[in-house]
Amino acid sequence: MKDLSGWGRYPRLSGPLDVAFDIGPAAAATANLPGVVARGLGRSYGDAAIGRDNTIDATGLNRMQAFDPETGILATEAGVSLAEIIATFLPRGYFPCSVPGTRFVTVGGMIASDVHGKNQHIDGTFGDHVEWLMLALPDHRVIRCSRDENAELFAATIGGMGLTGTILSAAFRLKQIETGWIRQTTHVARNLSEAVALLRQTGTATYTVAWIDVLARGDSLGRSLILEGEHATTEQLPWGDVRFPSSANGRVGVPIDMPGWMLNARTVRAFNELYYRNGARKTGQTTNVPWDSYFFPLDSIANWNRIYGRRGFVQHQCVIPVAKAESAVSEILDRISSHGAGSFLAVLKRLAPGSGLMSFPMEGLTLALDIPVSEKLMTLLTEIDALVVEAGGRMYLAKDATQSPTTFAAGYPQLDRFRQLRSEIGAKDRMASKLSERLGI
Repeated sequence: MKDLSGWGRYPRLSGPLDVAFDIGPAAAATANLPGVVARGLGRSYGDAAIGRDNTIDATGLNRMQAFDPETGILATEAGVSLAEIIATFLPRGYFPCSVPGTRFVTVGGMIASDVHGKNQHIDGTFGDHVEWLMLALPDHRVIRCSRDENAELFAATIGGMGLTGTILSAAFRLKQIETGWIRQTTHVARNLSEAVALLRQTGTATYTVAWIDVLARGDSLGRSLILEGEHATTEQLPWGDVRFPSSANGRVGVPIDMPGWMLNARTVRAFNELYYRNGARKTGQTTNVPWDSYFFPLDSIANWNRIYGRRGFVQHQCVIPVAKAESAVSEILDRISSHGAGSFLAVLKRLAPGSGLMSFPMEGLTLALDIPVSEKLMTLLTEIDALVVEAGGRMYLAKDATQSPTTFAAGYPQLDRFRQLRSEIGAKDRMASKLSERLGI
């Protein structure tokens, strides 16, 4: 038995962990173990990568298989990490078409979660750039899935949270870039209405994201820093700058769980005030920033999840349709501020529709929040979830640790077909996680 949790360290569970060092054993474990799901580097936040009865550690499937520099298509096993891909191909002038907020995730995890980044409104999700995948089913079959072959199962696996089978390998596109720098321009929004307007105005930028001060109230509710970015060209680099800077990973870290009293409304409000004012001084400025600080700022802090203490935290991410997005997000921020729930990380982004059967994105705004676990947490999340459902939105399964089956079903209109497809391939009850058990998938 091994202690298992997501990156939020809530909930903390335990169970058997079967380590697979090759595709054959991973496929066999999928067929022979009941209530099983694959697990990568454990960066989903809740209980999605913890099997109901058994869990397969797929990080041993860590071999890159082929790369075509003409098309940018890379084939790898599912346990290869995004960090390894970037380290290998960035110096050659290639970068993934879509990346999440951390590079410590596996290819299989990115497909199963259909991760998205700051450019989803322009370039889609990671799944949109997958060419094919090899899937191990509970009936001992290993099949190839693509948009032309087993197409519906392909669509169900992208964003299917590992519940259609174990992803063994995949091929996906990388894009060519000239440098490892991002041309970042900072904009300041004094409130949520200005933030939403700026996100709309910067919508033609490849990358755009808003950091929100969640504890600001009154006329400053939703005040934000909007960061838009483009890949810098060689001509845009000052003389002497290296084209592809190295990563700042792990240069600082959090060695112990921080005491609970250190993270409260007062300390978070002080941090947010300092961060906002520092960003406001850069308004209108365009500067070159290294790739890792733009895409993965928290990766430079080892074990940053310890900031939230032993109880852990919940990352709540929802998406709200355009028509009701501003009013719903405003109400959510007001509830959080009223509860005094400290959150260093709160981001707002535009999204376009996703292509997977269970993909999270829809046309609208997505709000992601880190909220420390406390006695009042469930009450607050119940209120927020009700606002999301009322507005026609949904929650991201890769971040979820608390939503109810009713809330989940209201947000995913293709759930019945997903359940039916799981039954047709023998995955019902066989491919099962703590998340699928909790939500009745």
